[in-house]
Amino acid sequence: MAGGGAAPPPKLEEMQPHPVKDQLPSVSYCITSPPPWPEAIILGFQHYIVMLGTSVIIPSALVPQMGGGNEEKARVIQTLLFVAGINTLCQSFFGTRLPAVMGGSYTVVVPTISIIMAGRYSNETDPHEKFLRTMRGTQGALIIASTIQIILGFSGLWRNVVRFLSPLSAVPLISLAGFGLYELGFPGVAKCVEIGLPEIILMLIFSQYLPHAIHVAKPVFDRFSVIFTIAIVWLYAYILTASGAYKNARTKTQVHCRVDRSGLISGAPWINVPYPFQWGAPTFDAGECFAMMMASFVALVESTGTFIAVSRYASATMIPPSVLGRGIGWQGIGTLLGAFFGTANGTAVSVENAGLLALTHVGSRRVVQISAGFMIFFSILGKFGAIFASIPLPIFAALYCIFFAYIGACGLSFLQFCNLNSFRTKFIMGFSLFMGLSVPQYFNEYTSVAGYGPVHTGARWFNDMINVPFSSKPFVAVLVAFFLDNTIQRRDTTVQRDRGYHWWNKFRSFKTDSRSEEFYSLPFNLNKFFPSV
Repeated sequence: MAGGGAAPPPKLEEMQPHPVKDQLPSVSYCITSPPPWPEAIILGFQHYIVMLGTSVIIPSALVPQMGGGNEEKARVIQTLLFVAGINTLCQSFFGTRLPAVMGGSYTVVVPTISIIMAGRYSNETDPHEKFLRTMRGTQGALIIASTIQIILGFSGLWRNVVRFLSPLSAVPLISLAGFGLYELGFPGVAKCVEIGLPEIILMLIFSQYLPHAIHVAKPVFDRFSVIFTIAIVWLYAYILTASGAYKNARTKTQVHCRVDRSGLISGAPWINVPYPFQWGAPTFDAGECFAMMMASFVALVESTGTFIAVSRYASATMIPPSVLGRGIGWQGIGTLLGAFFGTANGTAVSVENAGLLALTHVGSRRVVQISAGFMIFFSILGKFGAIFASIPLPIFAALYCIFFAYIGACGLSFLQFCNLNSFRTKFIMGFSLFMGLSVPQYFNEYTSVAGYGPVHTGARWFNDMINVPFSSKPFVAVLVAFFLDNTIQRRDTTVQRDRGYHWWNKFRSFKTDSRSEEFYSLPFNLNKFFPSV
């Protein structure tokens, strides 16, 4: 061959795989290192805007079925935001201490709809009275359901379960906590594609391309891309609405595309402070409580995965099981608060806000506490909060396409601790991910065709107890992975390394790793009275 000798052999360091990292590098601000105050306030407002999507979608779906109008819907959204602000502060100060936003839970929607459809409310002719009675029934069920999270969290039972979690069994849980919400992504964008698609494209340009094309001293375009892009697309949607683009469109198109069809601004009061039992005294039904307790348990499992993802994107170490149990206990208190105030929904870690941590590279606790302040402030000043809450939902769906993807990718990243050349690893990972997608798909398809789930007995509460957990993708996936990972060749020392169990061993006790004290210890010297183990 003309031209001389062979190419030089590659250097040894080029042949080495990427090193395993206990903490995620390249995070600008971790839990304990807050950004400057002006930047922190803008980032906190950004978190508030992102969590509005779920806070509007859930009441918008439930309140009309309950018999409520725009006024009731606006008040329920305000209440949900108010409680979310309190819960986020409690979680960041006394729970896991992670920068986790505590918002509404999609898992609780199914048993709530069952309560709405219950026979004891169907003969109520006055819509407002039906709304009040249904809300009280939901409150009663949620009060009882919150005890599951409180008991499992604070008693140490959940801590003992999480001790058996390895990186391998955590992968399906965290991955499907993000990827499993795919039906809230592009299907929501497609409801008004001329608004949703530009939001996705602009987000990609602002967050991924502009920072490399335009060099500025501080990261601006990627860190504040949510505010920039929502402002642009919201203005664009307003121009379309004002110019009469949807004048003769179908009602559904107008609801999703127009900026003046949410009914929230007209329905919201100028000032309103939510208070406990504002809808009346809760009512209790044993069957509804059982169904809601199962949904509460599923929400607990899903939040466990999201908590782990938040710890990763905040550049913290793996959460010690005792701290995770403490966080789940406070999540239960959050569900109880929501029941008292009447949100018609439970409490869970906001997956979209966890994804925002990844986009901004800011995992600061202070930023999320500021966002909680915005939630409480704008929930009391109803009209101002309603302006932001009236952002067309396809814009939020576009954001979900990016944020949910970040959480799914975070789950896959834990495979770095596992032996990917092991057939055992491949089987458990592949089978649990497949079943986590396939089983809920069957349950959801069956429900959409038949109008009820595969388990269809005369007891609606029993149906929900089976149909709700098996409709949750993360729950099914981790159930399969956790069982297989802890039963197949468990005592083999080689298998212990293959599943990555040894990497998390030092975090299974609070005191084993010195970094746990830095990230997770309680404030005000409370560790003396509530020690972590």
